[in-house]
Amino acid sequence: MKLWEKGIPTDKQIEQFTVGNDRELDLVLAKYDALGSIAHAKMLGQIGLLTSEETTSLVDALNDIIADIVVGNFEIEDSFEDVHSKIEYLLTVKLGDAGKKIHTARSRNDQVLVDVHLYLKDEVKALKEQVKTLFDLLMESAEKHQNILLPGYTHLQIAMPSSFGMWFSAYAESLIDDITMLNAAGKIVDQNPLGSAAGYGSSFPINRTFTTQELGFETLKFNAVAAQMSRGKAEKTVAFAMSSVAATLSKFAMDVCLYMSQNFNFIGLPSHLTTGSSIMPHKKNPDVFELIRGKCNKIQALPYEITLITNNLPSGYHRDLQLLKEGLFPAIQTLKSCLDIAIFSIKDITVKDHILEDKKYDYLFTVDTLNEMVVAGMPFRDAYKAVAEQLEAGTYKSPKETKHTHEGSINNLCLSNIKEKMDKSFLM
Repeated sequence: MKLWEKGIPTDKQIEQFTVGNDRELDLVLAKYDALGSIAHAKMLGQIGLLTSEETTSLVDALNDIIADIVVGNFEIEDSFEDVHSKIEYLLTVKLGDAGKKIHTARSRNDQVLVDVHLYLKDEVKALKEQVKTLFDLLMESAEKHQNILLPGYTHLQIAMPSSFGMWFSAYAESLIDDITMLNAAGKIVDQNPLGSAAGYGSSFPINRTFTTQELGFETLKFNAVAAQMSRGKAEKTVAFAMSSVAATLSKFAMDVCLYMSQNFNFIGLPSHLTTGSSIMPHKKNPDVFELIRGKCNKIQALPYEITLITNNLPSGYHRDLQLLKEGLFPAIQTLKSCLDIAIFSIKDITVKDHILEDKKYDYLFTVDTLNEMVVAGMPFRDAYKAVAEQLEAGTYKSPKETKHTHEGSINNLCLSNIKEKMDKSFLM
């Protein structure tokens, strides 16, 4: 069954090519399609295009369909082109003419738009919750280990003293930027496109404000053409926000892999978070974090994939937009799984508390030493040369302690300020 069926048969090869894997992906949207149809039916009843009895029967039938979807009893067979045709078929079989009326004043174009917007709205909210949970865990680790020093590196060369408190809270604060990106994506998708029909509105006296309120959207995408142009833009905006989260996760995963290697030996992972080798019995590999790194790097390619699909399309609907689902939908689930496993794993990371006893880390404190000389009255450039001469002569004595006081430094991490910043960003 096709919503555009005219009684003219379609070549089987053409049908297979145009439908692709849309049925499988549309299962993700099934609940949202039914919710959109409930709001649409109520609106049709309000403006007199459905009787009160027809409206009630449609809403009841759609709620029954949602119940089947929730328990996994809904499927889209090969005889249907998409979720929209399957749901309309079920309504028509059950209700007759009332079911045939559900498509009045709308198109598949604005159906899929409202489905995708509702789906992305829920997924952005879920991602924010996961990011916040990860943030809380990182901040707990930062507080617990804030006084344990850690070598800082630039160019992969020993640089200046850091701390585990600084390391954990650095990634926590970075997640606030990612929340800001998710907030922006949430604002983009929280606009109701329903009623734009095929992209140019309808001659029926529909009430789009009613469906906006009924579906819980913050606002209406007023211009019908602008509503259609949100297809692709909404997906790309969400993809960029996901890419921001993925970049933070990927960098953290790389640090974990580096820091637990024997050459660094800054942290440890318990056996249940590592894997072994088929021939080397001593191996404990950080496969979990390597896969987080790889999966998140792949997610960072998604905005560019969506850009290449959409960047030269004129206004109006084009079938190219169907392809957005197959990149975005699995990527959302992948990012959620990466966040889940990071949350599961991070709490079990152990830190080494005597790292700086290694002689090579004496050089971490050269800047602190010359800064003390400057405070005592020596010009900075002279102090710099004096410490350099000590290093060259092998007479440099490391203080092996830090007295940093400025905001965000080792001894003043401003953890409460970071928490406050997250709280404000999360509630936006």
